[in-house]
Amino acid sequence: MATHKLLLLAGDGIGPEVMEEVKRVIAWLEKAGLASFAIEEGLVGGAAYDAHGVSISEADMALAKASDAVIFGAVGGPKWADVGYDVRPEAGLLRLRKDLELFANLRPALCYPALAEASSLKPEVVEGLDILIVRELTGGVYFGEPKTITDLGNGQKRAIDTQVYDTFEIERIAAVAFELARTRRNKVTSAEKHNVMKSGVLWKEVVTQLHARAFQDVELEHQLADSLAMQLVRWPKQYDVIVTDNLFGDILSDLASMLTGSIGMLPSASLGAADAAGKRASMYEPVHGSAPDIAGQGIANPIAMIGSLAMALRYSLGKGEVADRIETAIAAVLDAGKRTADIAPKGTPAISTAEMGAAIVAALDAGA
Repeated sequence: MATHKLLLLAGDGIGPEVMEEVKRVIAWLEKAGLASFAIEEGLVGGAAYDAHGVSISEADMALAKASDAVIFGAVGGPKWADVGYDVRPEAGLLRLRKDLELFANLRPALCYPALAEASSLKPEVVEGLDILIVRELTGGVYFGEPKTITDLGNGQKRAIDTQVYDTFEIERIAAVAFELARTRRNKVTSAEKHNVMKSGVLWKEVVTQLHARAFQDVELEHQLADSLAMQLVRWPKQYDVIVTDNLFGDILSDLASMLTGSIGMLPSASLGAADAAGKRASMYEPVHGSAPDIAGQGIANPIAMIGSLAMALRYSLGKGEVADRIETAIAAVLDAGKRTADIAPKGTPAISTAEMGAAIVAALDAGA
């Protein structure tokens, strides 16, 4: 059995707490003989700043580049609110994405039947929801230059962020979306703002041309990003795969996550281009942030973190059947009525982070 190299970067806030539950599942997988791992652990975000004065060390970046997959927790918190912009906790996450060339961010929004009531929308709107947002991750306004704040004098300043996309960046993210749609319900919705942004004009043009050239078997529709946000709240089940840029993808994926009842439920994958051997650099992380307000209390929901491990097994480690078993175990625990505080109905008891992790492992045992 091949041994897979994983780098665990727990980070800040609730990151270390939910990462402990990933370690619990990893230990079960090895004991069950379903996978073999070589585990390294490193620091990122505020934890790395406290230890090294940077948001990720060169040594840990080298470990990330040498790994088969990076499993990432969360970064940030008020403790580091006043550190320099270049060493802020979030800079570690951005560097990992940039240096590993992780251009494709996959964010599923799944509504488990047992949690339809937990959504702020009517159960019939979200029950059975299964959409996938494919977000371009290394271009756009987060990385475009110039990016400046200029003092104009007289108490005035000017801030500039630049939205930049090249044809190849749009083509490669759209190709990922089309290929994934072929494994799902064969529909892609491309979102941009071509009515007011030149980058949107190019985005729509390139996606349309790629579709005509290589993916005519997949249904393609174009939608303005603001209209799409409205439609996600109105009737999200009309969508399958949504492909969009870095900024809109950030916003729309957070919106979609709340359709499911809790942002604590959803994993994500960030993938690079395949090399000659078919291997991709990759990083997997929960969509939720570091949640400093509940850090250290043992009440965080570890399902998104464990789901991120399942995505790593599926997309990077060639263990799709093992990923299915983890996801089935999660569904079984929810069907049994077990809830952490974020998804527990008002007035009902909630279990701890560790208890949820233990319940998922018990469900894996039961299904073995």
